[in-house]
Amino acid sequence: MTTLIVAAIFSLMLGGLACRADARFRHEDRLPMQWWITGEVTWSAPRRLALAFIPAVAIATLVVFVIMSLTVPPRAGQEGLVIPTLAGLGTMFIAIQLMHFWLIAKTLRRKTG
Repeated sequence: MTTLIVAAIFSLMLGGLACRADARFRHEDRLPMQWWITGEVTWSAPRRLALAFIPAVAIATLVVFVIMSLTVPPRAGQEGLVIPTLAGLGTMFIAIQLMHFWLIAKTLRRKTG
């Protein structure tokens, strides 16, 4: 049950970050989704789809993790690692989303500047 609460907290945080970014990038119709090593944008997506992509992947991953934590018993000695692992996954997804926002902002500044 604790895993469900932790996963829900990270899901809400990711959704909140995406909503704030939607307001921040409201003047853009499309946002970059992938960059080449040179910094050139290789493809973009409609703004709301681009901002919902990482939260959607994260929530799907967290749901699978929660289901497995409830149905598959941990190995002996690893019982205390379920919550820290879930917190690590959630933190990783937040870091990825923030990096995506940073790359978007950097690309848009370069485009307008």
